[in-house]
Amino acid sequence: MQKNAQTQTFQDLGLKKSILNSIKKAGFTVPSPIQAEAIPHILQGKDLVGQAHTGTGKTAAFSLPALNNMTLKEGVELLVITPTRELATQVSDEIYKYGRDIGVKTVTIYGGSSYRRQLDLVERGAHVVVATPGRLLDILKKNMFKEFAPKMVVLDEADEMLDMGFLDDINEIFTYLPSERQTLLFSATMPKPIKTLAERILHEPVFVSITKGETTNADIEQLYYVIDESERDAAIIRLMDSEKPNKSVVFCRTKSEVDRLATVLTSSGYIANGLHGDMEQRQREAVIRSFKNGEIDVLVATDVAARGIHVNGITHVFNYHIPFDPESYVHRIGRTGRAGTKGKAITLLTPLEFKELKRIKQKVGTSIDLAFVPSKKDLKEQNKETVVRQILDQHIFEETPAILDMLKEEIDEETIIFKLISLVLDKNSVQGPNNIGIPQEKLAYILEKMEKRHASSGKNRGNYRGGNRNRSAGHRGGRNRNRSRH
Repeated sequence: MQKNAQTQTFQDLGLKKSILNSIKKAGFTVPSPIQAEAIPHILQGKDLVGQAHTGTGKTAAFSLPALNNMTLKEGVELLVITPTRELATQVSDEIYKYGRDIGVKTVTIYGGSSYRRQLDLVERGAHVVVATPGRLLDILKKNMFKEFAPKMVVLDEADEMLDMGFLDDINEIFTYLPSERQTLLFSATMPKPIKTLAERILHEPVFVSITKGETTNADIEQLYYVIDESERDAAIIRLMDSEKPNKSVVFCRTKSEVDRLATVLTSSGYIANGLHGDMEQRQREAVIRSFKNGEIDVLVATDVAARGIHVNGITHVFNYHIPFDPESYVHRIGRTGRAGTKGKAITLLTPLEFKELKRIKQKVGTSIDLAFVPSKKDLKEQNKETVVRQILDQHIFEETPAILDMLKEEIDEETIIFKLISLVLDKNSVQGPNNIGIPQEKLAYILEKMEKRHASSGKNRGNYRGGNRNRSAGHRGGRNRNRSRH
C-alpha cells in the first residue's frame, strides 16, 4: 500500500484546484506516504490517528485537507495543539504558506506573550489557531474567547506532550471543545496513555501508520560506539572531526552537562551553544534562531529543551549518553533525516549501558550498528583528502604573486610548497589521544563475560529463598535509583 501511495500525485487525492496551486508553489511534487494515506480519510471527515516519525510531512498531511474543507466564514475552523511554542510557530507558518492564496488567517497562541494581542488577532477573524496546551487551557478556563467552536482539532506530536507532562491539560482542554468535531491525533510513538487518550477523544478513528513496526526513519543511519566513561568528551570531538557535520544536535541528560560540554566543544573550535530549561525565554529563542540561521553549528541540549524543535538541515544527532527510554531515543534522532534527507544518529555508551541499548532495539524495532571511533592515524589519513580539496578549491588572491616572490628570496619553491601544505595541515590537526573507545577484541571479551555473569546470576536467583533475596534486591534497587537521579 505504501508503494502505491508513493506513486500517487496530489491530484489523485481529491484536493481542490486552489489547494493544488498552493502545493505546486510550495515545491511539492508527490505526496509523502503519510500524506497519501491520511489526506483522503481527512477529506471525508473521519477522525484519524496517524503514527509517523518526525520529518515525514505530517503538517501538510492534516493542514492541506483542513484548508480544502474550510468555509472561510466567521470563526475558527481549525485548532492545532502542539507541545512547544517553537513548533507552534513553525506549524502556523506552514499552514499560512499553504493557505495564503485562499485568504486563510492563522494565529499562534503560546505563553510568554501578550494575551491581549493574541486574542485581538483571533477576534479579527482568524480561521486557524495553533496553540500550546498551557496558554490555550488558561484562555479557555477564563472564558476569554468570545465564540470558539473549531470544526477540526489536531493534536500534533502527542507523545511529546505526554513526555512534557501536558496530558492532564489536554484532557481538560477537550472538555471546552464542541462534541461535534473532527479530531486528528499524530504521534511518532504510541505509548499506552496516548492510546487511552485517543480512545477518549476520537470517534471511530481510522489508524494510519507508515512505521511498519519501526518508529525511526529509514533515512537515518544509526550507530553506537562503546567507550570508557572518561572518554566521552574525547569521543564526541573525535567523531565530530571525523564526520564533519554540517549542523548537529548533541543531547545530554542534565543542564550542567549541557553548559560544560558546550564550553568544551567551543574550546575545540566548534561554534556551539547550549539549550536547557534554566535559560530565559528570550535567550532560548536567540539560540534557536542562531541555530536555524547557521550562526551556530552545534546545539547542545537536554531532551525537554529540544522538544518540538524541527530545524531543517541537521545532518547528525549525537547522544552523549544513551537516553533512559526508547521514546526519548526516537524523538532525539528524529531531529535529523527530515523530509527525505539523509541523517546520522550516533550514540556513546559504556559496556554497563548495553542493557539500555538492548531495550531500545527491542522496543523500537530498529537496527543500531556497532562502530569504532577512528584513531588519530585514521583521521590524519582522512584529513589528507580534506586538505587536497581545500587547496584545489582555494581562491587565489591578487597579493599572492608578490608574496610568492618574497618567499623565493628566502627559500626554494619545493620548501615553500611543503610549508604551505603544513600550514593547512596544522589547521586540520587531530586532537585527543591516539585511540579512543574499547577495542574490538577487548569488547568481545567484556560482552562474553557479562553474558556469562547474567546467565549465572539468573540461575542463582532461582535458588534464593526468603528474606535474603528481598534484602539483596532492595539494596541493588536503591543503588540504581541513586545513580539514575544523579
